[in-house]
Amino acid sequence: PRRTRARMKRAEFVLMNKMDDLNLHYRFLNWRRRIREIREVRAFRYQERFKHILVDGDTLSYHGNSGEVGCYVASRPLTKDSNYFEVSIVDSGVRGTIAVGLVPQYYSLDHQPGWLPDSVAYHADDGKLYNGRAKGRQFGSKCNSGDRIGCGIEPVSFDVQTAQIFFTKNGKRVGSTIMPMSPDGLFPAVGMHSLGEEVRLHLNAELGREDDSVMMVDSYEDEWGRLHDVRVCGTLLEYLGKGKSIVDVGLAQARHPLSTRSHYFEVEIVDPGEKCYIALGSLGKRMLLFLLEASSPPLEC
Repeated sequence: PRRTRARMKRAEFVLMNKMDDLNLHYRFLNWRRRIREIREVRAFRYQERFKHILVDGDTLSYHGNSGEVGCYVASRPLTKDSNYFEVSIVDSGVRGTIAVGLVPQYYSLDHQPGWLPDSVAYHADDGKLYNGRAKGRQFGSKCNSGDRIGCGIEPVSFDVQTAQIFFTKNGKRVGSTIMPMSPDGLFPAVGMHSLGEEVRLHLNAELGREDDSVMMVDSYEDEWGRLHDVRVCGTLLEYLGKGKSIVDVGLAQARHPLSTRSHYFEVEIVDPGEKCYIALGSLGKRMLLFLLEASSPPLEC
């Protein structure tokens, strides 16, 4: 009986060890399967998407009939370290209906970038900016074969979750707009809509430094010569005055005047405030100094 019990204990011990080894083996297999599933999900999540567009390396060409919208969405969104991309128009095709902009990750590929909410795009055929709807506003000049359209997000936007998006044409800034930052980020997108259209995509493009003498719409505090009751936050101007009387005026004057090289600027009203007392124009330095003195409180002696 003692030998039998000893043999049974040894058999039970061996069986338990085998069960532990088997459980460890299954845990290892489950762990490997889980890693594979995670990799597959990540690979699917960061995958370029396109429809009615032929992709050949960094070259995109329209591949549909003229009634079908072609749309391409890049695999990864713009980031603080990679916040700009460009598209070179190789061939503007029949109508030049090429759009360059930013869209959410799962944007519908049946619509041009900028036509649907949470998307924005600069359209080459009419020079308009489409910001979340199918009706655009005049923004810049038309683009043809040989032109480069760039789109980027100001780095400060990634800290405040409000995207300050700017566009360029041939390396020169055209203008900017503001929209909420999508939770998954904003992805580079290219739209096409007519035969023969072909572009080259530069996802790692760098924006060259522009001439400091040119006053651009997308300016920062050092681009403003005088500020009175106005605070600059990125490309935003915010009124800080009391607004109780006609002399409580907030004024902002650019450091550089308009010239033959830079003869146009525009302002987008983000918030009209209580009564929308917003004025846009041009004046001389002496006139601005007079207005500042008139709006300042008198000194007491």
